[in-house]
Amino acid sequence: MSSTRPRVAVIGLGSVGSMAAWRLAARGADVVGYEQFGTGHDRGAHGGESRVFRTTYFEDPEYVPLLRHAGALWRRLEAETRTELLALTGLLMLGGASSTQMANVSASIDRFGVDATVVPLDEARSRWPHHPFRDDDFVVLDREAGYLRPELAVLHAARRAEALGARLRTYTPVDAIDVRETGVWVDSGGDSERYDHVVVTTGPWAGNLLPGLAALIDVRRPVSAWFLARDRAPFDPATFPCFLRTTPTEWYGLPALDGSGLKLGLSGEVNTPVADPDALDRTIPVEEVQAFRALVAEYFPDLYPDPVRVTGYMEGYTPDGHGIVGQLPGEDRVTVVTGLSGHGFKLAPALGDIAADHALTGATDSSIALLDPNRFLDPSGFLGARTAAVGS
Repeated sequence: MSSTRPRVAVIGLGSVGSMAAWRLAARGADVVGYEQFGTGHDRGAHGGESRVFRTTYFEDPEYVPLLRHAGALWRRLEAETRTELLALTGLLMLGGASSTQMANVSASIDRFGVDATVVPLDEARSRWPHHPFRDDDFVVLDREAGYLRPELAVLHAARRAEALGARLRTYTPVDAIDVRETGVWVDSGGDSERYDHVVVTTGPWAGNLLPGLAALIDVRRPVSAWFLARDRAPFDPATFPCFLRTTPTEWYGLPALDGSGLKLGLSGEVNTPVADPDALDRTIPVEEVQAFRALVAEYFPDLYPDPVRVTGYMEGYTPDGHGIVGQLPGEDRVTVVTGLSGHGFKLAPALGDIAADHALTGATDSSIALLDPNRFLDPSGFLGARTAAVGS
């Protein structure tokens, strides 16, 4: 790196890129951000009004320290921008007591002292009569959980980065990056610019810029559906906890932020593959709508059965369901954060901070082995350019 202010490019200013730009600028770097769309656009993985924030974790209890790091940074971003982004209204984790997911939830509580508790089923039904409980449910209430405002968060992180001196180039696709002895060069629209370090946070477009990632990132189109309530009062966002269910299928729900009913979503495995992120088909077929209607018919008789809004966006999934976060194997001047597998937004400010660590110091104390790029990345072939432009 240079002996003056380190010069860092952030390619993609979505969920993590906006946070990385903020954290880098806050730590004194000379930051330039590239984004092929506008700030807070709805094409990547942060669309859809709300996202769950949780601290007990289905996927692995090793995430808990990272989630605590993220929670502190969410509060810092709120304070710096005077914007409410995270509401800790609670989250119900629902599933079989012997399932791997619920075992991870219990381990999260036991190992890290998460403010969460097991709620007997009869008590749960009494406290939250409009929730979708089954007779075989094991119920955990996570009090360190709630919901986030994703588009608002991305916008304000980007604006805060600018206020701290970052330069953000929206509607500026990146064509390639070129690692040389003299630095890392970013090619965009016929121009080429040198940086000490590049952070790649291009979400579903990661394989376009780094072809070695293409076979590892399965881009899919999750769908969210909003349903109106016959009586709005029970679904008030201030009192209706979000929920995640693992049995018999994985799905989740959050109160609609206008208090009108519920937003529902299905797990990643059932979502439609996307062959080309530049050609996302936003038309949701009737069969996918019917899957939501079936859930509402079984679990939520107090909702009207037809959705009033259905939207699709994109997420990238890795083979093991954990993200790729860190320096590329064999190239310590390029940091990548991608393939967050449907559970990355809540972690976004912590992942942005980790990217800043790598860019400024070459290492981090905050990462976890589950996210290490070296676990399945071949060190060769990642920096070959494609012709497709990226910068989500």
